[in-house]
Amino acid sequence: MAIAAQWMAAHYNRPGFELFTHSVYALAGDGCMMEGLSGEAASLAGHLRLGNLCWIYDNNKITIEGHTSLAFSDDVATRFIGYGWNVTRMGDANDLEMLGRALRTFKATSDRPTLIIVDSHIAYGSPNKQDTHAAHGEPLGEEEIRLTKCAYGWPEDAKFLVPDAVPAHFQAGIGARGAELRGAWLALFEAYSAQYPELADQLLRIQRRELPTGWDAALPSFAPDPKGVAGRDVSSKVLNALAQTIPWLIGGAADLAPSTKTRLTFDGAGDFGAASYGGRNFHFGIREHAMSAALNGMALSKVRPFGAGFLIFSDYARPAIRLSALMEIPTIHIFTHDSIGVGEDGPTHQPVEQLAALRAVPGLIVLRPADANEVVEAWRVIAQLRHEPAVLVLSRQALPTLDRTVYAAASGVSRGAYVLADAADGRPDVLLLASGSEVALCVGAYEQLKAEGIKARVVSMPSWELFEQQDRAYREGVIPPGVAARVAVEQASTMGWERYTGITGERIGMQTFGASAPLKALQQKFGFTPERVVAAAREQVAMATGQKSLQ
Repeated sequence: MAIAAQWMAAHYNRPGFELFTHSVYALAGDGCMMEGLSGEAASLAGHLRLGNLCWIYDNNKITIEGHTSLAFSDDVATRFIGYGWNVTRMGDANDLEMLGRALRTFKATSDRPTLIIVDSHIAYGSPNKQDTHAAHGEPLGEEEIRLTKCAYGWPEDAKFLVPDAVPAHFQAGIGARGAELRGAWLALFEAYSAQYPELADQLLRIQRRELPTGWDAALPSFAPDPKGVAGRDVSSKVLNALAQTIPWLIGGAADLAPSTKTRLTFDGAGDFGAASYGGRNFHFGIREHAMSAALNGMALSKVRPFGAGFLIFSDYARPAIRLSALMEIPTIHIFTHDSIGVGEDGPTHQPVEQLAALRAVPGLIVLRPADANEVVEAWRVIAQLRHEPAVLVLSRQALPTLDRTVYAAASGVSRGAYVLADAADGRPDVLLLASGSEVALCVGAYEQLKAEGIKARVVSMPSWELFEQQDRAYREGVIPPGVAARVAVEQASTMGWERYTGITGERIGMQTFGASAPLKALQQKFGFTPERVVAAAREQVAMATGQKSLQ
């Protein structure tokens, strides 16, 4: 959020119109300081010299198991000084004068973020549970609550007591001050709108999550090409086209922009950094978790952020991706090197279970397009999302660009799955289901089966989530319940495909980790060949025919 505030200020503030001057405060506890994410985020914030960011560390020294000395002995102050932060300390959480002084110090520090370490007591005032882990993970209990109220001089039998003076105090303070500040800001924005109408229109669209007029006018299309192009290369072209029509589409990679092809290369794109907060290319460093967490904060500020890395590294980012789905914010995650197609990099870099793990996140839209035009349509879907985060999974290797005069239009991506190739009479004997690079494999098998007189249907399934959003009639029109012979093909874990193949369908996928070898050798080793798909289809048809004859 501090990153977004600096970017918004750099782009939209004008002389006499300081619209974005706010600070961002975060509360942290002992557990936060132990988690690796705090180190990633603090390191990045210090490097970017985010003077508008203040963390308040509640240093009560208690976690669920007991005193923090059981597992934590960091010198947090020295650690954060090393990150380039301004650090100040309060010895007593109840010393409001000292707290005010610490906050004024933060506001006066513009060249680095600030950490305020506040020494406190968990369950302050509780006679028997103050400074104990019993107060961390369980209720105080009725008797201890009564004793604590006595210690406060509070009516011990009162429950949820809020004296009338309390809301009156807040209304006279924060309420009145907030109303005055908001009124002044709205008046300033009205004057700004008169002087800078285009910028004001952008800000209104950002707040409403609306796209500019003609946002998709420059999206490319791709002619048929059997050699094809890598998904990541197509995505680069689409991303750059979109970013030029959507000025608040900003982002970067976890040190992998050259590999993920996610750098914005048009004139004026620039780089976001401590020396200039106006750039649109971000360098998150090798901090996948912090990158994805930062995307969440940026999306909460209503800009449209993207972050990129290899699919195998989505494991590092997954907690933040899960939160984006939980918060219903439209972050964009671009993951390339999507399968054993990584080749010689070997099993440590070849994703197997990652697709299944991402598909398991409720509310997350996962798209794995099959060719260049499906990549374009996937981006068209992503750009229009307002409340769902999206993961775009792309190949490193070239994928054939299908002839859309022969096969169905790629616009079917918007419905998650669509009939790409079908039997002449629309009544297939076997269904071939796939996503990504394996769709072309199924198309090759389809042509061979057609030559043999076997009626097949190829279903491209770039997004299970979008497909499940369609009505039952559409879903059953694509995957007819009456066709029992089914083959699913994907260079990933087969987990989940039984939803579409049934328990008797064939699932060609990864049952083990990959191996280090050239792509073609790996495809042969793990059975991703047209011959394997054709053989599986024949077996499925034979089995389905046998079942029908028995009936």
